[in-house]
Amino acid sequence: MMLPTIASVLATLLYCLSAFLIFRQLGKSAQQRWIALAPALTGTLIQALLLNHLIYRPDGLNLEFFAAFSLISWLISIQILLSAYFRRIESLGIAVFPISGLASIIASLDTHVLLIETSSSAIQVHIIISIVAYSLITLGAFQATLLAYQEHSIRSHKPGGLIRYLPPIHDMEALLFMFLGFGFISLSVSLLSGFFYLEDIFAQHLVHKSVLSIVAWFILGILMFGRLQFGWRGKTAIRWTLSSFLFLMLAFFGSKLVLEFIL
Repeated sequence: MMLPTIASVLATLLYCLSAFLIFRQLGKSAQQRWIALAPALTGTLIQALLLNHLIYRPDGLNLEFFAAFSLISWLISIQILLSAYFRRIESLGIAVFPISGLASIIASLDTHVLLIETSSSAIQVHIIISIVAYSLITLGAFQATLLAYQEHSIRSHKPGGLIRYLPPIHDMEALLFMFLGFGFISLSVSLLSGFFYLEDIFAQHLVHKSVLSIVAWFILGILMFGRLQFGWRGKTAIRWTLSSFLFLMLAFFGSKLVLEFIL
């Protein structure tokens, strides 16, 4: 227990260092950008080893509340690092990277285990795709929040501070819909695989999660249709994105919170 805790603290320090450097070096050259992101990259590698030790068990997968939270935050951090190679979105890491580190520490200290006993590779793939979908849509929600802040600052004629270092609104929206598009595809595959491979997707312990996930999928589907057919953008896109995110997080973390800590 001591070694994972020390490793998680190290990962957190690296994440926080990266967030601090990103904040200090906003708007600087590409070389300085990657210097700022390097500690976070090392942090994700350490967290990956911790997650492998924490989640993969001989009899199944341990996806208790904090382990799942650490996994999703790690995936979001990975997606930010990958996306930063193509677009200047590292400012998202200022908030996300410390959260990933904190999640890693909490998960390493938590002794509770919620083992999903399954030897079925199909069900394990279903679980992985579901978590990828959650992380992509969560990243979309972060992006939508940043976009809302950007639009508010411009409309109120206060384009200073962080706004100066963000890409143009058009690029921010394109990035938002890239995250949401991949998230919608992943969530669709997750729901379809759930119907095929789970014995009863509407069983008593799954019904709330299933219904809320389907509602989130419908909201996201309407948004994607509106974007393609009517060019939805701005506040409309932000509201629909955050609504879908809310239902999806209630489906995943809300149901886990109730089942693991209340019931």
